Amino acid sequence: MRRVSWMGIAAMIAALGCATPAEMRKLQNRVSALEHGGGKTATGRDRVAELGTEVEELRRTVDGLNGHLDEVDRQVKQALEEARTARKEANGSGGGAPTAAAPDANAPGAPSAAGDSQEVQQYRAALAKWREGDSAGCVDLFGKFLQTYPASEYADDATYWLADCYFKQGNFSAAVLRFDDVARQYPSGDKAADALYRQGEALLRMGHGTAAGNAFEKVLRDYPNSARAPEAKRQLQLLGSG
Repeated sequence: MRRVSWMGIAAMIAALGCATPAEMRKLQNRVSALEHGGGKTATGRDRVAELGTEVEELRRTVDGLNGHLDEVDRQVKQALEEARTARKEANGSGGGAPTAAAPDANAPGAPSAAGDSQEVQQYRAALAKWREGDSAGCVDLFGKFLQTYPASEYADDATYWLADCYFKQGNFSAAVLRFDDVARQYPSGDKAADALYRQGEALLRMGHGTAAGNAFEKVLRDYPNSARAPEAKRQLQLLGSG
């Protein structure tokens, strides 16, 4: 009879990628018995057909396992993505509503003495530099505060006063970036409209009239009832945009 090729059957099994050693040995023993047993051709063919059926069943089992693993992998990826989203939302919450003073106040409100933590002490120290008109000290201390406490409930105020100190230094490009941080990261805060307007002022100082006009238009569009809206409208009229 034609000799049955164990190598051919082995190749079929190897293609499955994850057959168990016990299953491999079982099939190998049966093929070896067929090769050396000297059975009739018809019987040999029947056994080969039977082995082929077992291999096909094994293939279907492996395919099912692979499908299950794919589903598990998908669920794990989904869970990780949900965890990342939740973490971003938690960080973005900033610990509560902004506590800064109104934009037209002479000085910003400081946090209450009741929460005299290290965080509050650092914020007060930076705020003192702002009140003293020490722009360099203000930039230094507010910058360190934001590095140490990026998710602080005072982070929006700290970013705004940092931008204001850059503006007073004449570092208008840095002021533009920091005012933009306030408007983008804290759009619902009480400093957002003022930050957009101040960003427009800084852009005007840099000679970027078109970009400044865009900032003033955004004040009118996003914060039409804010204290800065009438001023933004006047600026647009001066620029010939309104």
